[in-house]
Amino acid sequence: MAITSGYRRDPGPTPVAGGIHPRSDAEALTERELDGLRLIGRGATNTEIGQELYISEGTVKTHVGRIFSKLGLRDRAAAVVFAFDHGLVRPES
Repeated sequence: MAITSGYRRDPGPTPVAGGIHPRSDAEALTERELDGLRLIGRGATNTEIGQELYISEGTVKTHVGRIFSKLGLRDRAAAVVFAFDHGLVRPES
């Protein structure tokens, strides 16, 4: 990080998982992956996601891994934040 006149410059987005920069949108996701991301955003477990989408827990794990990879996310907490920030999930009243 460069220092100029006592101020730190913003180096841009911080890389995560393997140097990937988080994407600003979810356009790279399939419709099924978006469904999974919405459910992650609501706090669903892999078992609950599988039941909701009628897929095996192993398939859910594959989708979750692809979501994280495509969006440059590290974990479920980052996925929840992403889902809220991009309007995929809205706070309940």
